[in-house]
Amino acid sequence: MQADPETHVTTIDLAATSLRSSAAAARTRLIYALFFFSGFPALIYQLTWQRSLFRIFGVNTESVTIVVTAFMLGLGLGSLAGGWITKARKIDALLLLGVIELATAAFGVGSLALFERVGQLALHWSLPAAAAVNLLLVIVPTLLMGATLPILISHVARISGEIGSAVGSLYYVNTIGASVACLLCVAVIFPFTGMHAAVWIAAAINVVVGVGALLARGGSLYSEETEAPVPAQAGKQPIFGLRFVAALAALGGFVSLSYEIFLFRTVSFASGSSSIAFALTLSAFLAGIAGGSQKAGKTCEKLPPAEALRKAVSELIWANLLGAAFLPLLTQTAFLGNGVLGVAIAMVYLIARQWGVLLPYLSQFGVAADDQAGMRAALLYFSNIVGCAAGAILTGFVLTDYLGLRQISIVLLAAGSACTLLLIARLDVAGGARLRRTGVVILILIGGAAALPLLSNRLYENLQEKHVSTSAFAHVVENKSGVITVDADGTVYGNGMYDGRFNTDLKHDRNAIIRPYALSLFHPAPRDVLMIGLSSGSWAQVIANNPAVRSLTVVEINRGYLELIAEQPEVQAVLRNPKVTVVTDDGRRWLNRHPDRRFDAVVSNTTWHFRANVTNLLSTEFLGLVRQHLNPGGVFFYNTTNSRRVQRTACLAFPYGARFTNHMVVSDTPIAWDFARWRDVLGSYAIDGKTEFDLTKAEDRAQLDSLLHEYGPGGPMIEDCKTLLQDTADRNPVTDDNMGTEWRTYFRSE
Repeated sequence: MQADPETHVTTIDLAATSLRSSAAAARTRLIYALFFFSGFPALIYQLTWQRSLFRIFGVNTESVTIVVTAFMLGLGLGSLAGGWITKARKIDALLLLGVIELATAAFGVGSLALFERVGQLALHWSLPAAAAVNLLLVIVPTLLMGATLPILISHVARISGEIGSAVGSLYYVNTIGASVACLLCVAVIFPFTGMHAAVWIAAAINVVVGVGALLARGGSLYSEETEAPVPAQAGKQPIFGLRFVAALAALGGFVSLSYEIFLFRTVSFASGSSSIAFALTLSAFLAGIAGGSQKAGKTCEKLPPAEALRKAVSELIWANLLGAAFLPLLTQTAFLGNGVLGVAIAMVYLIARQWGVLLPYLSQFGVAADDQAGMRAALLYFSNIVGCAAGAILTGFVLTDYLGLRQISIVLLAAGSACTLLLIARLDVAGGARLRRTGVVILILIGGAAALPLLSNRLYENLQEKHVSTSAFAHVVENKSGVITVDADGTVYGNGMYDGRFNTDLKHDRNAIIRPYALSLFHPAPRDVLMIGLSSGSWAQVIANNPAVRSLTVVEINRGYLELIAEQPEVQAVLRNPKVTVVTDDGRRWLNRHPDRRFDAVVSNTTWHFRANVTNLLSTEFLGLVRQHLNPGGVFFYNTTNSRRVQRTACLAFPYGARFTNHMVVSDTPIAWDFARWRDVLGSYAIDGKTEFDLTKAEDRAQLDSLLHEYGPGGPMIEDCKTLLQDTADRNPVTDDNMGTEWRTYFRSE
């Protein structure tokens, strides 16, 4: 019997189609794998570059906002560039991915040196000029990174015919890669290698991904047939115009980034500004965004846009509910102690996961899987990035300065509700169904706004004390620089950690106030003094009233301390003292900006050695900067918070020095420890016209003698550098590159 030619041809066609389909699926899986690993260096670069730029421009809110916004705008502009590239008829996605990864690696290896050189040139520039410089510094790599997504979306959507699934899957693999990289930075890269090694690791991953893409392009998976487009499935054509989904993407980006700032700020307070907690929170947020993207992508693949829209509305309703519950839940679970941080990070993931669904859904609702998919997806992504940048500026720079966490939570709930209601208005359902969904959104908004202040009434008390507190703080100051709290006995906390007390009374020393009184012990005439960090103002009050001091310049990053000091009788006079000048700035940046200023003593009683960004005030490089501002015979007197690694750094950076209590006293010249002089100064000390010791009284003379005996030579309060270096031989010094002890929170003894 003779075979039917038509049947034979059909069988061959089906086999060929099946083969092309299998090859296309394999190629798509390869792209997902490469894009997953591409997320690793992107996150490592972001964290490292931000840290480098913070060191140059400071870690105050303005600098942080500028750096983050510049990074995002670079990604947004890159997405437009990538979208423009996809308008070409033939796009080789693997070739472009390979070239972009290799170009990013080339920039990465020289990035830190470039940032340092340009940053020094722009040190004195205005805020807008600094913003422009930050954008120019990161524009090349972020353009490359941002261009990758629309290029790959165009390719995958052309093969699958699914735009929402393509966006969701690609966004998922890349963002989950960034989340994993964040954990690697916490556990390995930052604690044990440092910033320069981090960029080399990132560049190496870029090279591996780039070479892998180029090799795959020349392999069996690549052929013209695998590029053949698959028509979009019936019923999955866009249901909204591009302008509408772009506007909604911008609003969603604003809400999402604002939530990121809000969540970070809350967890930072609860953890006492730990670098580790910050990185874990970022990882959880990225993982949440990734999970939401994947979930939305799968839904878009299974459902037509009209049904997917109803699912999207449901997801955003849950997003609003979880956002409203965040602060009350943390307040009420404070009895878990440090376990409340686990609750917080879990909630960060869940909130981010709900908002992570929005971009893939909007892509499905407003972008067709055709030759223009890449450009339209790029416009959508760019709109989302613009919204994110607006969130960084408005929330990070403005809202946090005028509103507390509870008020910001309500604002975000309102913005999230608006986003949800805009989607509900476009639902193709009966009026009753739309009304019910609208009612649920409004109920969550009104109920959340009313219940949130009641259920989180002891928010700061509970998060700081790690138990359900019945007492209220005496003062709470919230601004863009952080949260300052003061308890009933006058103890001051900065972002959840002990920061000092309102006390200058040496006879009732509750805050080791002996330390600023000791300035005359190791300097004969500290006439001009610089103090980095103000806190309670107690140290400034003591130093300003030292008989030898004629000027005291105080640099404080958080102006909120001035508000507190103005209300405290024991220290408020320091703000009126003609000797005292208070400057609101980052301490390191101020020193860089005033190279000609010299001082007899620089005093720094700043924060704990394991907190975020504290390396900027503890590193070998910073000690070298301080040295340039010391007069001959000048001393640097600073708090090490008992970190032996920090103390060793001091002894290696200066030829002369010693530990005094938990502070280091270091100098370029031998330090004259003069206890007789110190006794005379203490005996004549007067603050606000009140003497500390009445030497006509035997009791006061005995107490003064006791102090000198306790803090005298040969005692445990003083340890010379020779002994200290012998005892700390196994510890490396703190540098800007290794970032000190702040990424080794679990090694507090360092």
